[in-house]
Amino acid sequence: MIPVLAAIAVLLLGAAAVAMARRNLIHSALWLVLAWGGVAAFYLWAGAEFLAFAQVLVYVGAVSMVVLFAVLLTRPRPGAGEAPAAAGPGRAIAGLAVGALVAAVIARAVLATPFSPAAEAAPALTTRRLGVELMGAHAGALLVAGVILTVALLGAVVLAAPESGPGRDDPA
Repeated sequence: MIPVLAAIAVLLLGAAAVAMARRNLIHSALWLVLAWGGVAAFYLWAGAEFLAFAQVLVYVGAVSMVVLFAVLLTRPRPGAGEAPAAAGPGRAIAGLAVGALVAAVIARAVLATPFSPAAEAAPALTTRRLGVELMGAHAGALLVAGVILTVALLGAVVLAAPESGPGRDDPA
């Protein structure tokens, strides 16, 4: 079982590292989709089939499409100039410092969490019960998340729309 977890970890971390290293945004977004697929594979390995399904449905399906649409719709027009190259090693050092800080916070939280074999067993949670909880008490949060994703996509469309003005040809 551990070799399977190691393979999933290599896939997940490798895809995330390549997504960060690519200069092309579309390629980075596609590698990010593979990384999200690795998270879903981890959920399957851990026995959380519903979470794996939700990961594929929400992140691999919906969020990745919003990211790709946003990248495609907000690309600079030809002749608008290229984005400046990333700053030298200072930017990389700052990124590594922030990553180390986040890793330290997560490690502290994990080490401070009491894990004992005598802990109570988790209550049985069926897919039906989880659906009732999500669509009952947490339906508002799901709706807010949907609205935020919709606004993000509409914002990308507005930013990518050609400007109209007195010097532009108006189709109407």
